[in-house]
Amino acid sequence: MKYWMVLWLLIATVATAAPRDQGLPGEFDFYVLSLSWSPTFCLTHPGNEQCTGKGYGFVLHGLWPQYARVGWPASCAPQSRLNDEEMDKGASMFPTRALLKHEWAKHGTCSGLEPLEYLDKTDTALGAVVIPPQLQPFNTPASLQAREIEDLFRESNPRMGNHGLAVICKGKVLSEVRVCLTKELAFTGCPRSVKSQCRSGDIRIPTQR
Repeated sequence: MKYWMVLWLLIATVATAAPRDQGLPGEFDFYVLSLSWSPTFCLTHPGNEQCTGKGYGFVLHGLWPQYARVGWPASCAPQSRLNDEEMDKGASMFPTRALLKHEWAKHGTCSGLEPLEYLDKTDTALGAVVIPPQLQPFNTPASLQAREIEDLFRESNPRMGNHGLAVICKGKVLSEVRVCLTKELAFTGCPRSVKSQCRSGDIRIPTQR
């Protein structure tokens, strides 16, 4: 009896923490704008076209519909491919067309928007977030603490508030910054499900590639 109780609790916990695949388009609470630190990605993907000496710093990872409590909708039906016009528009924002197609299929389809509307929304979200001068390409320190990165973003975005972003690391290396936005793309506080994931102390910021 105790074994089955423990097993049931384990399954319930995993289910609660997992994304809610096949959610209904447009039924979500807020967006996360994910900005990837390209040099870190390129450490493990040196052959990717994103990593061919373009000198990227932060690049668009995606604009993700999220639930306020936990999880997110993903790969919503019906799935549709981007046409040439939509691909060209998205290619002006995403570092690669492969990432664009992936992000539309997994996240964009859950926005409740047509592809061009979703891409316009993504473009507007990008324009709403100012990258700090200290974190621009070829101008970054070798290391900072996660809270120092948060402070720099808040200084450059005064409306962001104290809990409006999360810094994500891979080990002790900067990986992403995630900014919480309302469905109208105003800055908003991140819920507990969106929080910084870095160790204490300095984290390394790889140089541009």
